[in-house]
Amino acid sequence: MPPAAAKPSFQRIALAGKPNSAEVESALGEMRRFLAARGCTVVKDGTSADLAIVIGGDGTMLSAARDLVRHRVPLVGINQGRVGFMTDIGHDDMQAGIGAILDGRYTLEERALLDAEIFRGKRSLQKTIALNEAVVGRGAQGRLIEFQLTIDGEFIYKLRGDGVIVATPTGSTAYALSAQGPILHPAVPALALVPLAPHTLSARPVSVSDGSVVEIKILHAQDARAHFDGVLKHDMAEGDRLELRRSADLVRFVHPPGYSYFATLRQKLGWSELLEKARQTG
Repeated sequence: MPPAAAKPSFQRIALAGKPNSAEVESALGEMRRFLAARGCTVVKDGTSADLAIVIGGDGTMLSAARDLVRHRVPLVGINQGRVGFMTDIGHDDMQAGIGAILDGRYTLEERALLDAEIFRGKRSLQKTIALNEAVVGRGAQGRLIEFQLTIDGEFIYKLRGDGVIVATPTGSTAYALSAQGPILHPAVPALALVPLAPHTLSARPVSVSDGSVVEIKILHAQDARAHFDGVLKHDMAEGDRLELRRSADLVRFVHPPGYSYFATLRQKLGWSELLEKARQTG
């Protein structure tokens, strides 16, 4: 008799993908058939899964992570978006990549996220989480806002501008990067505070410990709004405060063999691209 197939490292698997996309639906169907052939069970309830496979771009991955983080379900991403900092496996390699993970050849990485709460006086208006970033900015009217930033109760500055981003290391390659913020390696226990179009040349991004409690208070604004990971927003009025602190929960990413954070940066940001082209043409 042939030897029995090894039991996959993850037995109950949830699948997620961008809705209303024929390309994603085709990839989901292919993955369902592949998982069935490997002896895995595809479950509809992601909260009870051993692993969630997300097919799409970073936005789809971000949404799935927000839904599953409280349930400690690890995620792996198959990239069918544009940039894909959080989706490690290309579409053409998805069977090989997922197969290796099912064979036990993977690494597990935990990423920090933020607990966010908006207060009006002592009343809580909104509680949520942010894996990438929390943003306080101007609303639809497009006028500058004035806010005050404190860290662990210490006054840092007052600033007029379009707003401010508070980014985790995961989010440092998202909105904060486009606003000239620093790239934070995921292992660095820090947050990046990045002003948006500040009305002064001296305001610069700064990194602080992720053990800090960051508070942003609206001082003057006709229209201000808080955004969390670009998927949840809440209007803010003068006097409202947003408090941010590191969450006790962690997002868990599963990486296939050969994953490298810096290799991802080189690929996605085009580092060394011009040098390589010059060598090839020289």
